[in-house]
Amino acid sequence: MNTAIIFKLMSMVLLALCMAFLLCIGAGLVMGESLQDRSIIAFGVTIGVSVLLAVVFHLLGRKGEAKLYRREALCAIGLSWILASLIGAIPYMLTVEHCDVFDALFESTSGLTTTGATAFTNFHEFPSSLLFWRSLSQWMGGLGVIVFFVAILSSLGVGAKILFTNESTGTSTDFDQGRIQHGAFVLLVYYLAISTACASAYRLAGMDWFQAINHMMTTVATGGFSPEAGSIADFNSPLIEWIAIFFMALGATTFLFVIRLFRGQTHILRHNNEVYWFLSILLASTALLTLFLVDLTGELPGYDSIRTAAFQATAIMTTTGYASADFDTWLPPAKMLLIILMFIGGCSGSTAGGVKVVRIAVAVKAALRSITHSFRPNMTISLSMSGQKLGESAIHSVVLFLTLMVVLQILSMLLVSAMEPELSFLSVFSCVQSTLFNIGPGFEAVGPMENFHFLNASTKALLSLLMIVGRLELYAVLVLFVPSFWKRFS
Repeated sequence: MNTAIIFKLMSMVLLALCMAFLLCIGAGLVMGESLQDRSIIAFGVTIGVSVLLAVVFHLLGRKGEAKLYRREALCAIGLSWILASLIGAIPYMLTVEHCDVFDALFESTSGLTTTGATAFTNFHEFPSSLLFWRSLSQWMGGLGVIVFFVAILSSLGVGAKILFTNESTGTSTDFDQGRIQHGAFVLLVYYLAISTACASAYRLAGMDWFQAINHMMTTVATGGFSPEAGSIADFNSPLIEWIAIFFMALGATTFLFVIRLFRGQTHILRHNNEVYWFLSILLASTALLTLFLVDLTGELPGYDSIRTAAFQATAIMTTTGYASADFDTWLPPAKMLLIILMFIGGCSGSTAGGVKVVRIAVAVKAALRSITHSFRPNMTISLSMSGQKLGESAIHSVVLFLTLMVVLQILSMLLVSAMEPELSFLSVFSCVQSTLFNIGPGFEAVGPMENFHFLNASTKALLSLLMIVGRLELYAVLVLFVPSFWKRFS
């Protein structure tokens, strides 16, 4: 294990966080806070701690070999997200009165993993700098802290390629460019472009600049944090909801697909199955939820019911988690549909959570092939996705991933139910589902109008770990708990 390069990479993550904390101080000062305010001092202390740790890690890694292999990449990514979550909790602990350590850790992890679940009942009363950090943490986590510094890191060479492909849900082969740094830079430019467009749209729709920028960061990152107590519903604006629907869907669509369309590569429209699956599921779910709302209210389908259905279907499937209505009061079929959308999530290579549409599509195709083989065993059926033929190893990895996610969810539910015996089955299920798949809101005790503050410290710690596991898609975190991973030769 080349620990030196791991320390070096973690020092870079800490320096990136320092830049983010400086932005939060700037936002606070612009919004009327002073240098003597508790929140500004908290961010100053956090920067000091981060710089000190960055220096220590840099010294530990300065003489190490610059080569980065897959094992080191997995370790660096997993440890970096855990470290970033711990450092990100410091401003909450130092700013919020009587703040519980695990509430702060939960909130920080929820932000960086773009989950959007909150452990605070009064977050809307936070000072502007802390509200800005809640949103900024999601914006950074949307594309990934690792991708941010890979875009400007040239010293790793092929190591940057390994880092990118392990942190993101896309693959480096999706880029036409020879250098992965340039590919990551293209993603950053696109991310900044849609962020600017989203903030401008929110501002024109009636938000002030602070609200627009905060909601922009959590919309394009499909995170769902809002500085408003009632989320998007507080604005009572159909125009704002439609803007959110558009940018949530855009954030959950494969970034490279949209980038190539902007470049005029329209030939990808012929074979990008995943995007079509995503849009088809989203439209079908909107139609079904509209019918369920009609059944609930007894009224004919109208503009409001269609908008509400479209907003919640998009917010849940993209794993953003915004709320325009209390869907915990909806009919059981509507809740069941939302649970399915939580599991599916958005497209690969996007900011969305869930198991990703591409895996669901491959699993469905593999299941249909298996059914066909049951009565036509000698028939050869090849599977393809997005114009590429799938090998048996790829299909096997998809099935294995889905199996691991289900097993992890079941085991986590057992642990949560043991730690929270008073919770109902649906509440326990929602706690795990909403954190493991980076959704945010769930049902009953953790519904869209509730929070996670009431949970035990051990439960919050477990759910925080699940958020990171879900964000990094299992392996970069789970390998840290495998003894053979740490052996010198393995």
